[in-house]
Amino acid sequence: MRTSLKAALLAVGLVPALAPAAAAASPSASSSASPSPSGSAAPVVTAAGTSFLTATTLAPGQDAQVAASTGDYLYWAFAAAEGQTDTVKVTVTLPPAADRHGAQTWSVELFDGLRRRQSCTAGPQDATAETAAASVTMSCTLRQIRSWAEPWSGDPLPGTYYVRLSVSDVQAQDLGLAAQVQVRVTAKGGADDAQPEGGELKAPLVPPVNAGSTAAPGAAAPTAAATSRAAAPAEAESHWYSDLFSGWNTRWFWTLGGGALAALAGVAGYTLTRHPRGHRRPAAPAPVPRQAPAPQYDQYRS
Repeated sequence: MRTSLKAALLAVGLVPALAPAAAAASPSASSSASPSPSGSAAPVVTAAGTSFLTATTLAPGQDAQVAASTGDYLYWAFAAAEGQTDTVKVTVTLPPAADRHGAQTWSVELFDGLRRRQSCTAGPQDATAETAAASVTMSCTLRQIRSWAEPWSGDPLPGTYYVRLSVSDVQAQDLGLAAQVQVRVTAKGGADDAQPEGGELKAPLVPPVNAGSTAAPGAAAPTAAATSRAAAPAEAESHWYSDLFSGWNTRWFWTLGGGALAALAGVAGYTLTRHPRGHRRPAAPAPVPRQAPAPQYDQYRS
């Protein structure tokens, strides 16, 4: 009797404790978030930018699920640190096959903070889906992020990277059809794997998206004297000839000087081409050869 009563009490006490755990383990509760590398749930991003300036930021391990139109350019941005090797995987759920009129080719491209297109070491960047295909998958694995690089090289450096998704080949009738896009950014490695050694980037390649800057909360406002000194333009360097061709009549000096030089050039050219140098004596005429006298005939001689 005592044993059965104890078992009943335990059963009644365990039911409320197991209810939250069952709710947390249900698929519907975890469908809207994906685990990040740190173990915490990262919310799913449901937006995408239409240019580099409006790119939506993604964290490593965070998913993006966006409803898009066929033909649009979609942009996302993520941060990459030295030593990391980042991989971007994109899956596009195509419109129904009955609404499409031909094959579609989708492309995913990666750009660094200077908007230089980066090459991929693995993964198909371009994928073609036939008319009957339901989805298409692309991926791009960046080279390892370097801590420094030569100015002439295009090696990937720490900073912001952009993902651009576009359709490069599609029938004109299929432009504007609804499609579902899923993007995931993963990273492996860290600062311990950064190569090569001996260099360090002064600042990450993070372009200023929003112009201007905001002063710190406790920063004092600059004084009028400091502002005037900072805004004063540098004085132009003057020489002894600076005032000769300055003022309101500058163009008249240049006009008269150009005309005089043109006249002198014309006279000099005419003298050189029409009047040879020096005085030449006229050549003596050639002597006429002496001719023999013509024979005379006597008209009275028969």
